[in-house]
Amino acid sequence: MTKRETKLLIKEATSKGRSTLLEPEAKALLSAWRIIVPKCIMIEEEKGLATEFKKLSPPFVLKVVSPYILHKSNVGGVVTNLKDEKEIRQAMKDIKKNISTKIPKTKIEGFLLEEMAPKGVEVIVGGLRDGQFGPVVMFGIGGIVVELLKDASYRLAPIQKTEALEMMKEVKSYPLLTGFRGSRPVNMDKLADAIVKVSEIITEMEEIKEIEINPLITSEKGAIAVDARVLFD
Repeated sequence: MTKRETKLLIKEATSKGRSTLLEPEAKALLSAWRIIVPKCIMIEEEKGLATEFKKLSPPFVLKVVSPYILHKSNVGGVVTNLKDEKEIRQAMKDIKKNISTKIPKTKIEGFLLEEMAPKGVEVIVGGLRDGQFGPVVMFGIGGIVVELLKDASYRLAPIQKTEALEMMKEVKSYPLLTGFRGSRPVNMDKLADAIVKVSEIITEMEEIKEIEINPLITSEKGAIAVDARVLFD
């Protein structure tokens, strides 16, 4: 998918009355901007699963795909560490049961089956279109913890790599990136690239109101966007 084609994703979603991209669409957008995402397939029904899942390597993670569910973990819409077809099928049943119990009659588009990302430091990278300042990019460490600690840095977008590196150093949890208690330092260059690319997305794609990668798992090998959310007017 090209950058130009990503605009069609938003146009099509808007025509269906949606104000957010589905996760597979959001990750297609990130891929167009050369942000690494896990290898994945979309499963709309169990038929064909026996051959499709073999395109990926275990362990897997299975996620519900629905325009009405932004925080999948909160409703039991994510199952991790799956090893084979049997476990995938059971996970699909479990997720459907969880959704029907917590938010009945919610439409499910299907499931996203992904290869699990390697372990690393969870960070959040986002962009928003502020009414006063225009496009803004943010960075924080800790995935969901960043919301509790408020440990984040901001810049007007777009930014250069030097500014992305400065943003990383500004957060209190910066030592987690440089190696903490024997852990390996993360790839600062790849992480900075991801921050810069998000700043470019929020600047160039005026249709987007907010974009968030949470978590972006970063390690000595690079950075991979495990979950993504894209909102537009």
